[in-house]
Amino acid sequence: MTVRTVERDDVTPSDGRVADVGRGPLVRGIVTMTASAASNQVGAALGAHAFGAIGPAGVVAVRQLVAAAVLLPTVRPDLRRFTWAQWWPTLLLGVVFAAMNLSLYSAVDRIGLGLAVTLEFLGPLAVALAGSRTRRDLLCALGACVGVYVLVLPGPASDLIGVALGLLAAACWASYILLNRLVGARLPGLQAPAAASLVSALLALPVAVALLAQGRLAGTALLFAVAAGVLASVVPYAADLVALRTVPPRFFGVFMSIHPVLAALAGLVLLGQVLRPHEWIGIAMVVTANAVAVRSATTG
Repeated sequence: MTVRTVERDDVTPSDGRVADVGRGPLVRGIVTMTASAASNQVGAALGAHAFGAIGPAGVVAVRQLVAAAVLLPTVRPDLRRFTWAQWWPTLLLGVVFAAMNLSLYSAVDRIGLGLAVTLEFLGPLAVALAGSRTRRDLLCALGACVGVYVLVLPGPASDLIGVALGLLAAACWASYILLNRLVGARLPGLQAPAAASLVSALLALPVAVALLAQGRLAGTALLFAVAAGVLASVVPYAADLVALRTVPPRFFGVFMSIHPVLAALAGLVLLGQVLRPHEWIGIAMVVTANAVAVRSATTG
């Protein structure tokens, strides 16, 4: 059977550059990515408030169930008509959803939001470096990497498990970018993230059932976890798929360096974490690297 593809006028050219797409689609992609990143980090900060009651696995389970509960009835993907060429990347995307969220939240619980998000950022950064075609692109990615390091200034890590979980989240995020790009070309609309959310929800269901049986899935912890599900799952899943139809994975990877910046701001506002001078310097470096990347993509 042949694979159904989506023909769009604003899909990026095969060489991975966005200069030929037009300023309008590029700006829409940037706005979408920024909104996705902001929503993701606010959701992560809110979800952290529920760790004490239901743990990272519980928060992730609720996140995945909320995502499926919202996306499936809204999008209504016709699962019976999926071909195998459409199913296999969708199944992998569902597994990546679950693994990425569980590894990140477990890392946040062990080593903190800032360092965990910084380690996770190595995933999109790797995508940016792997797809780089010019010296300026490479310098933008490296500049963002240095900015992230200055932002967090991680010292020798004593919690090797937490670091390993952060690196696993990075690998999952890189896979997420590439798989989202693939399924976005093979399935129309939001059918891919909706179907993938069902896969990840089924994987998380045993955890949710266990917590419910213990009477722990209630109260403010449940509210925080549901908020995390909407802000850190539903919104980013849909927004990232839309963005990756407009911008190439390389540019997406560079621009995602905004995540550690927004994580620091979310920590300040929602978790009471006061930023230190080196953190403001890191923010400035990351924003500058993004600005240069955007200018490079616009001018070609």
